[in-house]
Amino acid sequence: MTPAEVPVAEAPEDLPTGTTYAPADAPAPPPTDTLTAAGELLRALAAPVRIAVVLQLRSSPRCVHELVDALGVTQPLISQHLRVLKAAGVVRGERRGREVVYRLVDDHLAHIVVDAVEHAEEDA
Repeated sequence: MTPAEVPVAEAPEDLPTGTTYAPADAPAPPPTDTLTAAGELLRALAAPVRIAVVLQLRSSPRCVHELVDALGVTQPLISQHLRVLKAAGVVRGERRGREVVYRLVDDHLAHIVVDAVEHAEEDA
């Protein structure tokens, strides 16, 4: 069936049972592995402390004790969340003497978090 032959309904509830609805100009979905990776990234960002960490790292790289001070949570908790963010490819750490300084891998991730926070604030 060509795109011109795809049946178009006024609303999805008007479609016969078993019929799928897709506008003729709808883009093809990304590959499954891309969708899986995006889901894992969003899952890694889905904790309030991790969101706060990303917001802190957005302004500048930080070491663990700076994040502890800024967020008012314990060092083990910050370290645990940094491990999750690091495993997801959100942050990377660079050793400087006795400390590890963490930074965001790229700004795209900060935009995701900032947009989510702004959206939540709009609804509040």
